Amino acid sequence: MRQITPLSKRYEFVLLFDVENGNPNGDPDAGNLPRLDAETGCGLVTDVCIKRKVRNYVELAKNGVASFDIYVKEAAVLNNLNKEAFLSHPEIEVKDNKSDKMEAKKKEDQQTLALWMCDKYYDIRTFGAVMTTGVNCGQVRGPVQFSFAKSIDPISPQEITITRMAVTNERDAEKERTMGRKSIVPYGLYRMEGFVSAPLANHTSFNEEDLELLWEALLNMFDHDHSASRGKMATQKLIVFEHSSVLGNAPAHKLFDLVQVMRKPEVDVTRSFHDYDVVISDAPLGVTVIEKL
Repeated sequence: MRQITPLSKRYEFVLLFDVENGNPNGDPDAGNLPRLDAETGCGLVTDVCIKRKVRNYVELAKNGVASFDIYVKEAAVLNNLNKEAFLSHPEIEVKDNKSDKMEAKKKEDQQTLALWMCDKYYDIRTFGAVMTTGVNCGQVRGPVQFSFAKSIDPISPQEITITRMAVTNERDAEKERTMGRKSIVPYGLYRMEGFVSAPLANHTSFNEEDLELLWEALLNMFDHDHSASRGKMATQKLIVFEHSSVLGNAPAHKLFDLVQVMRKPEVDVTRSFHDYDVVISDAPLGVTVIEKL
């Protein structure tokens, strides 16, 4: 088991990131166009999309380091991973289930399995997980949660026609080239809000080292996530509210209101982060504002 330094403070944070000539999060229900709030025209990026990028960064940064494995990743068979917890605890009595199902008889043994999974997998002790899919290792409520990211201004998705100087099939050889379409946002600045609960962190063994890795991932995740479809994406600012107590010293929504992001009055069409002003008001007593970027 790793050394645990429990969290003694609550945190909230505001993440500002932008996209230039790319699709930050395609909507499969809309032909993979950038996600939109239909009523406001503002762009959306889901919480699971950002969690995926955090997972990918941690997997790169901590590759092979014990206790920093990633549970939800490409081609993972989750029940096989759950079985590892049972194999690591042969003393645990298992109910007489079918061959493809496993469940501990005693409630305390179920908790032992869940804690073992938390210790092994960074994303379980951070975001939580439902591990009751046949091979039952319990359900973990994660201390770190993200909101949907929403663009500051309405976005203007565009479909760009692209060409490829090759064809897929021999029967199309006379065409010499093929054509396709690419969906982009010319520019969008997105705001995401997040929460870190100290009491829940202490239930999953999410510690100070894990928290620092979370900040690192949020700052650097886009640098290792480039692709032709996503264009240029970057974290522009990370603002952390650190409470002086476990339960917190101010309501989260009041703290989020302290961060105002406004388009500069002389700018008609935004094409850069520098087209915005970010104003952070003074925090209430017991809350410290930390700008990570």
